[in-house]
Amino acid sequence: MLKLRLDKPSADAVAARALGFLASDPERLGQFLALSGLDPSTIRSAARSPQFLPAVLDHLLADETLLLAFAEAEGLRPEAVGDARRALAGPGGGAD
Repeated sequence: MLKLRLDKPSADAVAARALGFLASDPERLGQFLALSGLDPSTIRSAARSPQFLPAVLDHLLADETLLLAFAEAEGLRPEAVGDARRALAGPGGGAD
């Protein structure tokens, strides 16, 4: 299957949309916070870390039901999340 190469700004936008998707539902956000070890008081500072947006995408990629719900809600192909994750890994950083 052809894998798209997104540029970093496009990948950041997909990840930001993913974070918004998680934040729009208290249960989804709660699960993300619990699995990431974050809490509402630390999420803003964590969001400044370069690993934060890739972690948001990793969270979606780890749960197919969540991934498909996000893709449908945003009008994206589910594969776009993986494409964005690879783009955020940087040159040579993603598994193909």
